[in-house]
Amino acid sequence: MRTAARRPEGPAGPRPDTAGRLPPDFYRLWSAFTAGQLGSAIGAGALPLAAILLVGASDLQVTLMAAGAGVAAAAIALPLGPFLEFRRKRPVMTGAGITACAALISVPIAARFGVLTYAHLCVTASVQTLCAVVFNAARDAHLKTLVPQGQRVRAGSRLETTFWTSTTLGGPVGGLLVTVFGTTTTLIVDSLGHLVSALGIRRIRTPESPPAQRDGNRPTAAGIRAGWTYLFAHPTLHRLFWNAMLFGGSLVLISPLLALLMLRELGFPPWQYGLALGMPGLGGLLGSWCAPRLVARFGAHTVLLGSGTLRTCWPGLLVLAGLGPLGLAVVLVAETLLLFCAGVFNPVFAAYRTNHTADDHMVRVGTAWSISARCVQPAFIALGGVLATAIGVRAAIGVAALALPVSAALLPWGGARRDAEPTPVTTGGRRDNIAL
Repeated sequence: MRTAARRPEGPAGPRPDTAGRLPPDFYRLWSAFTAGQLGSAIGAGALPLAAILLVGASDLQVTLMAAGAGVAAAAIALPLGPFLEFRRKRPVMTGAGITACAALISVPIAARFGVLTYAHLCVTASVQTLCAVVFNAARDAHLKTLVPQGQRVRAGSRLETTFWTSTTLGGPVGGLLVTVFGTTTTLIVDSLGHLVSALGIRRIRTPESPPAQRDGNRPTAAGIRAGWTYLFAHPTLHRLFWNAMLFGGSLVLISPLLALLMLRELGFPPWQYGLALGMPGLGGLLGSWCAPRLVARFGAHTVLLGSGTLRTCWPGLLVLAGLGPLGLAVVLVAETLLLFCAGVFNPVFAAYRTNHTADDHMVRVGTAWSISARCVQPAFIALGGVLATAIGVRAAIGVAALALPVSAALLPWGGARRDAEPTPVTTGGRRDNIAL
């Protein structure tokens, strides 16, 4: 342990403090996040289900609702980033939670009175997505003020563990609730989760520090693109950004194709497909638990590069999946190993991005990242459909699997020495002194 403690710091900053307790207000923020995340996990898929069962939407309409929600939320969030950057973050998170609660609870109310429409569901999906973008960006910015740098991997590990636990449990619980109590039940649970989350944010006791001050003469266009400007100028954040776009896009390309492969080509029953969706979440749960321990043992930079590379190796196994129990085992192993590596990578990456983003750019960088992902991923999904039509489902999965290792080449392989120190806090919206 003493030898590990003397190891040089990596690009994600100091080693996590494995002995000290995280600040009490982090646990309040964590509790609020858990409530919202559990509600969202239980309610995942509830809006498409309502569209199909309650308003008779076609397959195309269901697809357009999901894609349109992301595009609409991105368009609205684009000018919101500069506005939210210079506001206190707790009221922003509280407002996002209450707004999401109101939007979601409106669906079962409208259904109860027989006035639910497809347009209503599209607006609700857009509002829900927008609130998620806003809440997460504000949460990351506020988390930076609550948690010391050396403990941010541990804090990220807690949040990541909550995500994977909720994801693993949410689907089965949601399915049971819908079966017993009806289609809109999970929307009620989801809305209550957001409400409890918003109320939980108000329990944080540490006085919130004043937000950064806006430049009085900054052009609106410059403020809107400030998040991307910051990312692309940073010596290593821009590499992680493109890594995330290519990796995330390739994964979402595979997701619907995996459903076609398992259900149509290989003939697995729906319960086995559901098992392939839920059981690998245990890998993500284990990975997030291991992340701070691996960082303490090997260093943040080694874990960032190692887990970021290993997570690209496993989807290629899906091409080998065949019929019967062995084929199902191949899918489960590939997905579990993928999510284990992602569970390790995500909190280390989150700490890196937080440490290397100036305080007065946290929200704009977060919204720029989210907007980019929500625009890039639908394009990859469409590309997957084109590839599957042209060369077949299994071959299309293989193409995406080959693209994943390319994303690993974009990781900051040369950044260990150059980025050993975090980006200093700047004022007035400028980033003058990034430590190299």
